[in-house]
Amino acid sequence: MSEQGRFTIHLDQQEDYQINVRFDWKRAADLLMDEPPPLGETSGPNASRLLAAAAANCLSASLLYCLSKDEPPANSLRAEATCIVVRNDKKRLRIGGLEVKLIVGDALTSSRRFERCKDLFEDFCVVSASIREGIPIAVTVEDEGGNVLHSAQ
Repeated sequence: MSEQGRFTIHLDQQEDYQINVRFDWKRAADLLMDEPPPLGETSGPNASRLLAAAAANCLSASLLYCLSKDEPPANSLRAEATCIVVRNDKKRLRIGGLEVKLIVGDALTSSRRFERCKDLFEDFCVVSASIREGIPIAVTVEDEGGNVLHSAQ
């Protein structure tokens, strides 16, 4: 799960605001990014959406790894990421915060490691821990019934 050192991702503008992202992993598919109107056509996610997805994905992977290590149970976790866009004092759009909700199934909540992991997993998420130094992130873990099992600001 560790990723040390450096990596390079290549981005090539296609047309208008559409940018193709080519990752450094051979098996990873390219990703088309775009801006919402009036600039783009929303042909793909924009950077703000990828930031929210990256934080939610990293938190999900960290919780799964803490609970299951090698083989997490399939279909045991869902996540929702909300990006809060605000204007700064210069009226420029900025990310004012992220809210990530992890919805965990019984296969995870019944793990003997759950009580320990729910208070530990955030510290091992490279993305959210890095973002949190400049952007507030609220994280909750809920069961499928909507009961809050963990909450952190």
